[in-house]
Amino acid sequence: MELAYSLMLTLPGTPVLRYGDEIGMGDNLALPERNCARTPMQWSTESNAGFTKSDRPIMPVIEEGVYAYQHVNVATQRRDPNSFLNWMERMIRMRKEVPEISRGDFSFVRMRNPEILAMRYDWKNNAVLFLHNLHPEPRAVRFSVDYEAEEERILVNLLSEEHSHPEKGNQHCVLMEPYGYRWFRIGGLDYLLKRSTS
Repeated sequence: MELAYSLMLTLPGTPVLRYGDEIGMGDNLALPERNCARTPMQWSTESNAGFTKSDRPIMPVIEEGVYAYQHVNVATQRRDPNSFLNWMERMIRMRKEVPEISRGDFSFVRMRNPEILAMRYDWKNNAVLFLHNLHPEPRAVRFSVDYEAEEERILVNLLSEEHSHPEKGNQHCVLMEPYGYRWFRIGGLDYLLKRSTS
């Protein structure tokens, strides 16, 4: 799920979340037609998922299985720093801090590994690079990056402290876990100082 939403947040265009996506809420496939995806939002472990005090909501809540409101709900995930809800909030906040995605020029970066999707955005003298491993096995990815200046050869990981420094020949090597993803800023975190006014 993290890979899917990382892709959605980094591809060109406007990302759209349907209610419940932010907590990994499921659907009730026993309901007919589109009703399966219209079950009440699962706010808490209280009766009817905290959605209503009515004894009989118009749509039934999901009460059984791994997606039952007792297991998947907002209140529980808010208290868990490692929950999907908190992961989603961090990713949305980070996307807002990367204006290159919505304003920059987009290009795919050719990779030797066909399982790796690499995208680059350039905007106002700044650039970001996104890597996604679409394979269920880990992959070591080797690639080179074009830089504005020699001192900018670092790839700053925007989601962790695992930055990438080039090896000999200006080659980066990044180990991607199964279905892994990386968000890199090319150069460094002083990008606001380098942003051109044009």
